[in-house]
Amino acid sequence: MQVNQVHNATPQFAVLSRDECEMIFRAALEIMETTGGRFLNDAAIELFKNSDALVEDGNLVKIPAFMTRRALNDSPEKITLCSRDGKRSVRLGRNEVHFGTGSDCPFIYDRETGKRRRYTRKDVNDAARVVDALPNYDFFMSHGLASDVEHDETYDRHQFMAMVKGTSKPLIVTAVDGEGLKDLHEMAIAFCGSEDNFRVAPRFGVYIEPSSPLAHGDTSLEKLLYCAEKSIPVIYTPCPSAGATAPATLAGMLAQTLAETLQGLVLAHLKKPGLPIIMGGVVTVMDMKTSNYCYGAPELSLSSAALTDVSKYLNIPMFSTGGCTDSRIVDEQAALEATISLETAFLSGAGLIHDAGYLDSGLNGSLEMLVLCDEIIGMVKHLGRGIKVNEEYLAADVIDEVGPGNNFLRTSHTLKHYKDEFYFPTLLDRHNIETWKAKGEKILNDHINARLDEILGGHEPEPLPEDVEKKMQDIIDRADKKVASQKS
Repeated sequence: MQVNQVHNATPQFAVLSRDECEMIFRAALEIMETTGGRFLNDAAIELFKNSDALVEDGNLVKIPAFMTRRALNDSPEKITLCSRDGKRSVRLGRNEVHFGTGSDCPFIYDRETGKRRRYTRKDVNDAARVVDALPNYDFFMSHGLASDVEHDETYDRHQFMAMVKGTSKPLIVTAVDGEGLKDLHEMAIAFCGSEDNFRVAPRFGVYIEPSSPLAHGDTSLEKLLYCAEKSIPVIYTPCPSAGATAPATLAGMLAQTLAETLQGLVLAHLKKPGLPIIMGGVVTVMDMKTSNYCYGAPELSLSSAALTDVSKYLNIPMFSTGGCTDSRIVDEQAALEATISLETAFLSGAGLIHDAGYLDSGLNGSLEMLVLCDEIIGMVKHLGRGIKVNEEYLAADVIDEVGPGNNFLRTSHTLKHYKDEFYFPTLLDRHNIETWKAKGEKILNDHINARLDEILGGHEPEPLPEDVEKKMQDIIDRADKKVASQKS
């Protein structure tokens, strides 16, 4: 018997030490106390005025550190998102990792014409069906922005319907404003049965952005306060650009990003303690040559992993970024950038890793990229399993049995372990060149498109009950009629 053994069950990875995490947290507290933030919402300002915060110049709020610490103490360390049927399938705790898409890309390449066009409701539904079919995705954001609606003010309801009909996996939604979020909440209650059922088993989380640097818009705060009131999980995450809307130093960007999220957390705590909040965001740089917001930069992966370290220090789940690229098409650059970001985010232990399937710095959603990223995620998950080291796996007795100059193909040990130890790709080609030529010399994009055709041509998600779909459609129709009457 051996004692005092240490085993790395998985690879170990961190960017920041605990002391460095504390330095970033303290810097964020100082920013909140001395610089403050702009809150462009009357209800938010009223809550701050009735607290120990200092309100200056109408809407500039400075928050003392003890208020932040109190809000953190009341923030849940674990958050659950449920599938449509209530299964608790996304559990956000320390180092529990889940993968999904991003939301609201304005463009997509038409699969028939190859031309770039606006994203539609059908595209949202197709993306949902693809994610529903692919095994390595755990949650779904809309991937694209439904443009083919009569009123821009109600696109979110139509988009949500397309999402729910396309997949039963947990969702993360965006909303036009507070009223839109109320309708999405009501639509979800239509299929989960009651507000209490939603509260104990939330079918979606809400993605909300403050505006860097240190500003919180009216509609963002409407949604945040509604989530606090109803205990709906919130991803309250800025998207700073180092050198443009945040300091050029990555540590400075992280401190500002954390301050912006914590400002929202304190406000939600004043409304109602205990909001399930998730921190993070897209933390990257502005390319100083092109002025583009970079989704494929190594700084994005490094900063996201560092912010994940801070999230663990604070015991707040993390919303990280991976599977995206600055490339305009699914090519070698796209695969390279997506792989680096997915692997780094996974090894960091972030709870939700989003934006898989993004091309062109987040402007173009790609179904082909979704399929490619599923393969990458499968490989990354296999890498994250680590290596088991014990007597059975060291296999010294098997090596002795086979002996020098022989092979292990027919041993019971190989038969027992190869399926568990080896990764079997679904898209990548490992044939020799003769077989590859005989099979048509297909490249990776050929396999991606074949898999995509297979899904879109055959996969059907679990349908909504007719009465539930009608209730949801009635909510959409009500919102459309209201907007139409206001415009007439």
